[in-house]
Amino acid sequence: MTQHTTDQNLHDGPTARVDSGPESYRQLQLANRTLGTRNAKLTEMLRSSRDKLDELNSRLDALAEPPSTYGTLLDTGDGGLTAEVYTAGRRMRLAVSPRVSPGELHPGALVRLGEGQQIVEVCGYADSGDIGTVVEVVDADRIVVADKLGEEALMKCAGALTSELAAKQVGPGDSVIVDRRAGYAFEVISRAEVEDLVLEEVPDVSYTDIGGLENQIEQLHDAVELPFLHPELYRDYGLLPPKGVLLYGPPGCGKTLIAKAVASSLSRKINSEAGTPDAKSYFLNIKGPELLNKFVGETERQIRLIFERARKIASAGQPVIIFFDEMEAIFRTRGTGVSSDVESTVVPQLLAEIDGVEGLRNVIVIGASNREELIDPAILRPGRLDVKIRVERPDRAAAADILEKYLTAAVPMSSTLSDAAGGPEGAAARLRARVIDNLYSDDRPYLTLHYADGTHTDLFFRDFASGAMLANIVDRVKKLAIKDVLRGDGDGVTEAHVDTAVDEECRDNDDLPDTTNPAEWARISGHSSRRVVEITMAGREGNQ
Repeated sequence: MTQHTTDQNLHDGPTARVDSGPESYRQLQLANRTLGTRNAKLTEMLRSSRDKLDELNSRLDALAEPPSTYGTLLDTGDGGLTAEVYTAGRRMRLAVSPRVSPGELHPGALVRLGEGQQIVEVCGYADSGDIGTVVEVVDADRIVVADKLGEEALMKCAGALTSELAAKQVGPGDSVIVDRRAGYAFEVISRAEVEDLVLEEVPDVSYTDIGGLENQIEQLHDAVELPFLHPELYRDYGLLPPKGVLLYGPPGCGKTLIAKAVASSLSRKINSEAGTPDAKSYFLNIKGPELLNKFVGETERQIRLIFERARKIASAGQPVIIFFDEMEAIFRTRGTGVSSDVESTVVPQLLAEIDGVEGLRNVIVIGASNREELIDPAILRPGRLDVKIRVERPDRAAAADILEKYLTAAVPMSSTLSDAAGGPEGAAARLRARVIDNLYSDDRPYLTLHYADGTHTDLFFRDFASGAMLANIVDRVKKLAIKDVLRGDGDGVTEAHVDTAVDEECRDNDDLPDTTNPAEWARISGHSSRRVVEITMAGREGNQ
């Protein structure tokens, strides 16, 4: 019975699977696909796990390796089989790994050394290190470099410096990254301190932008432009061009402006004569007070860098103007220092640099100062700053010329004023004349200087006028007109605005003078040799 039941079950099992319907067959297919998908995911997970395991094993192997050392490649030999390397303070000849291509071995490159002191990798060039200053270019691949202490060393060029030297973009005064022990220089570094102190752009200022300084412009043209534009005539007559020019006079009268204009004019004339837009002059604008440095020797070093920059540019035949504004700030008379005596070394450094310009063409120094009596006399003597041009305060004619630059017919005029003056041009001319009549009137006393001999000198506001003051008056006029337009009380500039602006300018300046130093007022009045015993301000007493 049991055997029969078993046989029957065996017979019924296959028969049931074979006789199963289409629905069961589809279920089996679905299960098969599901299992296949799971199998693929498991295979991918196993592969990923194996890769991670290999990575971990490689990291463990790397941790087990001894540390690598690095060196600077000096030279190659034996067809790239060996090379000389400077590492750990020694010069060594090492084997090169077969995995390193001989074409990658360039002198000066940084190389990694394996456990057996063989070169296993080339890592490019050093991008950090000591900073040195180029003193001289020796030949196509060597330069003389000085460190911050002034010690000089002969260096070979590597990396980007090789191509820059071939293109003549490297010269004295440039800062480079160096490896003094290996004897290589790698890259030129732009130093912010020099870039901030030296502005090589040519100012966009022309002589037409300057009013009332025709005589000074002509003198500066003769001193600066003629030697650059006609060097052959100077050679024929045996005349050396001046080394320097001093522009001195009261503040706000256009000293800096005409220095910029002469650089711009010289650049345009050189372009015109050369016929190429690439020919130009350079205007090195030195920010004098920023030269001062608390560390001993730093100010002198920066002056050397400035003149080295000028020599580098001038060596290519391009005119260079070195402009020192506020010259008395750094080149005061030696021995006048109160808290320090820095001028005792700064002034000699400038004198040495100016005298060094003698053998160099196309360089001139222009200084500007409103306290010329504070500048060291050795700088002002002939042979250094040869030409001295005084920039005077504007008289009535010069003031009219200056006002024409600022108060023009383009400024909106009151319709009433324009109708009465015959148009905007006439209105502008009437306003300019009114500014001059008000400012240069005898009804505006400023102060009286009483001298020891019993005489006195009356000073008026016109004696203290400047181009900057006239420009400020015009700005006041425009602001007053704008306020009236916003309030709906006017449609342009009127004569009342001019009167108010002049009164406000004079009132502001009336509170500024320092009456505690009579010698300064004697110098301003043109009688510096006379002793002032009393100063009387206009409208109030102020005795000294």
